[in-house]
Amino acid sequence: MASLSTHVLDTAQGCPAQGLTLTLYRVQGEQRVELGRYTTNADGRVDGGLFKQDDTELGEYEVVFEAGAYLRASGGSDRYLTQVPIRFSIYDQTHYHVPLLLSSFGYSTYRGS
Repeated sequence: MASLSTHVLDTAQGCPAQGLTLTLYRVQGEQRVELGRYTTNADGRVDGGLFKQDDTELGEYEVVFEAGAYLRASGGSDRYLTQVPIRFSIYDQTHYHVPLLLSSFGYSTYRGS
């Protein structure tokens, strides 16, 4: 079974991005099927991970981070980033980690461990 986690860090403030909302989708052709909505905890993570089913389907997924709402709620005044979509492939039954390093004017991601 594959597993999926995320960790969001606010690089402008130098802390975890607590209270950031994100949505996980499975991508099927041109369609996106919503699998769940989550909110990050005090450590910028989602408790229990993002997959809820026992057998994860291989294929394409997308996590959409609600960056604008988080940045406004945390005191930022810029409205440049609204959402950060990250599309990726689950190609074997191992652990996948999709971290997000976020600030008001940019973001970065990589395949974590």
